[in-house]
Parts: sequence; structure tokens; C-alpha cells
Amino acid sequence: MRLHRNLCFAVIDGLHKIFNENEYADKVVQQLLKRDKRWGSRDRGFIAETTYEIVRYKRLYAEIANVKEPFDRDNLWRIFAVWATLKGIKLPDWKYFSETPTRKIKGRFDELSKTRKYSESIPDWMDNLGVKELGEKTWSKEIRKQNEQAEVILRVNTLKTNKKDLKLKLQSENIETEFISNYPSALKLVERANVFKTEAFKEGWFEVQDASSQLVADFLDVKPGMKVVDACAGAGGKTLHLASLMENKGQIIAMDIYESKLKKLKVRARRNGVHNVELKVIDSTKPIKKLYGKADRLLIDAPCSGLGVLRRNPDSKWKLQPEFIENIKKVQSEVLEKYSKMVKPGGKMVYATCSVLPSENEKQVDNFLTSEAGKTFKFVKDKKILAHQSGYDGFYMALLEKN
Repeated sequence: MRLHRNLCFAVIDGLHKIFNENEYADKVVQQLLKRDKRWGSRDRGFIAETTYEIVRYKRLYAEIANVKEPFDRDNLWRIFAVWATLKGIKLPDWKYFSETPTRKIKGRFDELSKTRKYSESIPDWMDNLGVKELGEKTWSKEIRKQNEQAEVILRVNTLKTNKKDLKLKLQSENIETEFISNYPSALKLVERANVFKTEAFKEGWFEVQDASSQLVADFLDVKPGMKVVDACAGAGGKTLHLASLMENKGQIIAMDIYESKLKKLKVRARRNGVHNVELKVIDSTKPIKKLYGKADRLLIDAPCSGLGVLRRNPDSKWKLQPEFIENIKKVQSEVLEKYSKMVKPGGKMVYATCSVLPSENEKQVDNFLTSEAGKTFKFVKDKKILAHQSGYDGFYMALLEKN
């Protein structure tokens, strides 16, 4: 593999924004890929994958390169040289690489790989927390899996098509997919591709949604004609799935504290041919109170640490702080306590997170069931999904029923 100067510069610029200016990796990569219209898919693939890989292994590579944050551009080139050397790529004779100790790099890598916080490249506090909550063995397997690149999974929009036809349609656009057993609406891309440019996407035949995330709407047990509330809808991946399960019949009220996210949902709903969704911004307690005792089904896709989706957001390893996790747990119990009042007697509710920590999951549900607000609910079942067992994102979901 030959390194091309303009592609390497793009990676260095991206790393500078992510590490030093605290920008989100996915946004930075999107901007970088638009930089030069002449780049082909291989060039863009190199930029995206290299940037993500270095973000993923920042701690390990920085330790080997012997550089400390904040990284200046020379530091970033040193980190890049470590990445290239470990990948077996011959370094060109550019000034940035003039003093790269290639043999030393491999020795340091072998030595540091014996310690999990370096080999899996995670902050000390996160490593300690993972061990405390999941145990040494499970945490080791889970964090290793979370360092792999996530596959691209699509969810077929059954309001417009079916899995077989979607597969054929994508095939005609040179995108190969395969079915995944036990995931009724999922197709997996055989090779990464920009699916958003396809006719099938523009016509609303699918959404990109991880296989684990696709299980949540199913878990809520919705039927056409019901009144369903998605209380933390965000940009609405699960809302749209609920709409297709309900065959566009009944009513879904999609709520969120961020109006900008609901605006995205509006655009997506139009493309998906979904017309049973009403959007509500939670700008006070009023919208919630108005729905007390009205919902047949309630989905609380709660804000969380996101420790189940590090494969997709590797930069959150460096952005997350222990205080954030403590605060988010308080938010989770408040949300459960306030929002659960929207469920009518005999109705059901799902509490879900994309975290693998029991303190955000089972413990929250246990605490809720023993609280004043939770006394009227009974536990039906839950599902814990670990990435190293399923191959997909880490998730948790619990189904509760109101007496």
C-alpha cells in the first residue's frame, strides 16, 4: 500500500479537530470526505477508516509514539507513523517520518498489548468501571469487540417493500446484502458502501439501523390502531420502525427535548411514507401531563452512557467522563418516574438503553419497581445484549406492564 500525501493530510486535519477541538468524529469524517471531488471510493474509505482506527486506539498509539495531549501536528504525524508501521505500511521519505523508530514501535506494541487499558485503548476509569460492573472476563471480551468496526445493517421499511425485493433492488445498484437469522427486518451489507446515494434509500425502502436496535420496537409488542408514545424519540429510528409494525394505523406521539432532532424525524417520516406520527417537543412538563394514563404503549429509549455503541462512536471513549455517567443515572430514574405516568392501566412500557452497564439497566428497573411511581407496574421480561455475544451493538430492554 502506498501512502498519498493529500489523503494523509486529510487524516491529520481530522485528528486535529477530533482530539484538540473536541469535534465529533462522524461529523469531522463527513466534512473530510467532501474535501476533494476527485477522490474515489477507495480514497474516501482510506480517510474514514484510518481516522476512526487512530481515534479508536488513541491511547495505545500515543503511548507508543511517546506523545502527550494536546497533540501538535508533529505529534499527530508520530501517531500516524505508529499506525502505519503496525499495519505493515512502508513509510515514504517525507520529513514527518524522518525519525520514526520502526523497530522500537513493534517492541513497544508487544509490551503494551499485555495490559488491557493499552491493548483496548481505554481510560483507566472506564476500565475500572467495566470490571466492577461486568467482571474481568466479560468486560475484556466486550471492550475488545467494541473496538472492532461495526457492520452496516439496514432495516427494511415494510410499509413500502419487503426484504427480498429490497435485496434485489440494492443488487441492481451494485450493493450486495445478506439476511441475518433471528432479525426479521434486517439486511447486512457484505461490503461497506454509501447506501444513502441509492434509489432504494431515496424512495424510503430502508433505514440504516443496527440489528440490536431493531429488537426494541418488536419488544414493545405494538398492534395497529394503538396509541403509542416514543418519549425520547431523537431522530426517530425506532419511531419509524414502530410505524411500520403498526402498518401506519393508530397514533404514535414522538417526543423529545430537542426540536432539531424531531425536525430530522419529520423528513425521515416523509421519505418512509409514515403518516401516523405526531411530533411534540418536551419544552415543559405540560406535554407529558396531558398524556397521563393515555398510552397503550410507551417507549423510553433513555439517555445513557452509550457504552454499548462504542464501535460506532469510538471518540466517546475520550469524551465521556465518570461524572457524566453518575448524572445520566439520575436522569434515567427521573425519566422513568415522570414518563411512566403516561401508560394507561393494562398498558405496557419498554425501558431501553444502548449501555452494557447493569447500573444503567437492570438496577434502574429494580429501583423503579420499588419506587412510588413503579408500584403499579409489574416486570414482564428483559433482554441484555452484549456485543461480543451477538456481534451487534450492546443494548438493554425491559418490558413492564401496568396493573
